[in-house]
Amino acid sequence: MSLLFRLSNVLVMPFWALMILLPRWQWTSRIMRSPFVSAAPAALYAALVLPRLAEIWPAVSRPTLGGVVAILGSPAGATIAWVHFLAFDLFIGRWIYLDSQERPISAWLMGPVLFLTLMLGPAGFLFYLAVRSIVAVSPVPSKAPVQNLM
Repeated sequence: MSLLFRLSNVLVMPFWALMILLPRWQWTSRIMRSPFVSAAPAALYAALVLPRLAEIWPAVSRPTLGGVVAILGSPAGATIAWVHFLAFDLFIGRWIYLDSQERPISAWLMGPVLFLTLMLGPAGFLFYLAVRSIVAVSPVPSKAPVQNLM
């Protein structure tokens, strides 16, 4: 499980690096537009969950704190949860990246937003929604050339 835990990070880090470090590179946009970006961690998650479905299903279908603690309290459970986080954080990070590319949001601002999403998924998502709302109500400077009135 330790090896799978470490390798799961390798599956997602190239995508995060592209979004954070090279957001305006044409290949970043091209790669991130693929709906398959989150497929590898999702497939790893499925491969880890399906053999343990009989054990996991009761804990997720009728969750109790004790049942969730029991599942997460093992190396397999922690690895499965971690891969779950990685897959969904990448999915949300990809949405944030694509959405921010369509808005006048600075790449300098988006780097920290995406990093926060990578580290603390829902907090980064919430922060992006706030940034997005502020940008939506902020006046966008006109890019039209100033006419000479003389």
